Amino acid sequence: MSDQSPAHNLVFGMAGSGGDGIVSAGDSLLQAAAAEGYHGVMTKSFGSQIRGGESSCRVRISTDPILNPGGNLDVAVALNWEDFLKFGAELPVSGTTVVIYEAATLIPPDRIPLVGVVPRQVIPVPIAQMAKDTAGTERAKNTVVLGLIAGWFGIGAVAVMKGIRKKLAKKGEELVEANQRAFDAGRAFAMANPLKVNMNIVPSETKGAVKLITDGNDMCAAAAIFAGCRFFGGYPITPSTEIMQFFTDHVWKYGGSVLQAEDEIAGIGAAVGASFAGVKAMTATSGPGLSLKTEMMGLATIAELPLVIVDVQRGGPSTGLPTKNEQADLFAAVFSAHGDVIRPVLAPTCVADTFRITVEAFNIAEFYQTPVIILSDQEISQRKETLDPIDTRQFEVIDRLEPSAIDLKDYKRFAPTENFISPISHPGMLGGTYLASGIEHTESGAPTNSGTVHARMNEKRTRKFEPLKDRKDLFEVLGNPDAPLAMVAWGSVAGVCREALQMAQEEGLNVKLMVPYLLYPVAEGAYRDFFASVRKGLIIEQTHLAQFHKLLRMHLDLPSGVRPLARSGANPFLPGEIVAALHNLLSELQRRHEGKLQPQE
Repeated sequence: MSDQSPAHNLVFGMAGSGGDGIVSAGDSLLQAAAAEGYHGVMTKSFGSQIRGGESSCRVRISTDPILNPGGNLDVAVALNWEDFLKFGAELPVSGTTVVIYEAATLIPPDRIPLVGVVPRQVIPVPIAQMAKDTAGTERAKNTVVLGLIAGWFGIGAVAVMKGIRKKLAKKGEELVEANQRAFDAGRAFAMANPLKVNMNIVPSETKGAVKLITDGNDMCAAAAIFAGCRFFGGYPITPSTEIMQFFTDHVWKYGGSVLQAEDEIAGIGAAVGASFAGVKAMTATSGPGLSLKTEMMGLATIAELPLVIVDVQRGGPSTGLPTKNEQADLFAAVFSAHGDVIRPVLAPTCVADTFRITVEAFNIAEFYQTPVIILSDQEISQRKETLDPIDTRQFEVIDRLEPSAIDLKDYKRFAPTENFISPISHPGMLGGTYLASGIEHTESGAPTNSGTVHARMNEKRTRKFEPLKDRKDLFEVLGNPDAPLAMVAWGSVAGVCREALQMAQEEGLNVKLMVPYLLYPVAEGAYRDFFASVRKGLIIEQTHLAQFHKLLRMHLDLPSGVRPLARSGANPFLPGEIVAALHNLLSELQRRHEGKLQPQE
């Protein structure tokens, strides 16, 4: 084995058929990494079949904090080539990848079906046969793979096997022992067949530190309960269903309840009713469900009722790509309303900040008495991250403004105020009875057809959001504030751009990055300040129509050199390609100055 410095970062990608335990193997690997003190991220992807089909996961392990699932794979594991190739750009192989594959495919190492690339090393392993010989079943293939990984890449064998034992504990000691034998066989194979290049990961200096492992959906639901949400009304839909499942398991402990309704419309209708009753309420869905919920969102808007709607984006339109990531619901979130409507739209960028953004969504909903949409996405919602424990003392929880005794003497629910926000009562509050309906209303809630009153109420419902656009804490700016090169990215793509920024700065590029957590209403001032120094820039998003770029152009005169870098879902961005795009912008900028210092004739 040639001498090479140990790695500080490894990206594993695995794929196989449903039932091969690929995702289970990824879970065990991530748990072992956390136990060893590493930072880790795991994403998973499936075919759209209800049962069976292909499945994959990628696990990134690092001694440093991780901003995204990583770029090209360091290690690729193919239990089935047909399934592996279905994931294409989601599992990119390069010349530095070690490829491990099932020897039973009988494909020679120099004939593996990867077009246009020669991996660092290709290793056929009789994974299925080893599983059968040691555990008595091919279902232990994933455990053999974990043994190979522990042996070749320095992931603690004790920690990996501890995770396997924990996962299988309820299934009996016999099964645990069988998997121990399969794991040992994989590890022994690795030891007997060392890699050509040392790829052991550097031991972590934080081994033993307490870390959480969770995904974006569970984090969102936990944050909602912390923020005081006590009612969830919804309908199962991939990839948001786990939010409802978490509520079902836990909200009753805090006096809350869950309604799994007969459809998407009934789910949000119940949540609107709960909010009218004075209870913080939430619903969650994905793109097709958001389409169905729009009428009820309009009701909550005109009745000025707090409500949080989570849209976990997936590929669309219609059923689209239900198990793949995309950022193409932005227009639906911002514009899916008839009439003059503003509804705040927020977006987390990773599992960790999903907690803060969810709490913020409830605070904004309660303070401004409005529906708020959280635009999560399939990657954030279903990827797992290692996290430090969350100190909830740093978060303020805001409740809606209730009427005072004086207000209730002659209560007008929609009375004009200086900040356009009126006290809101609830049923049972003496003197607080009012009509909340979808028809335009006077200050008291009485129906009206008056154009004058309608104009006044439109002003009330829209102008109340002006202070929200001044919230600088809802925007993150990294890099040199006066840089001529710039990037803007939101959602899960922001993590890729954060790493691209670091790489670009290391290569000497003078560049900055803006990450907006508030997508709408558009904060014109924040963007004008950011773009003041910018000559060239990229709006980076995973949507074919470059929706965020178009949204910004509706509200701003963007510098002429700012352009979209956009693509459809299931085609993830890599940090390196973004850096390459920045170099192209820099070249364009420099070409414009060719000859500027030449002496005048």
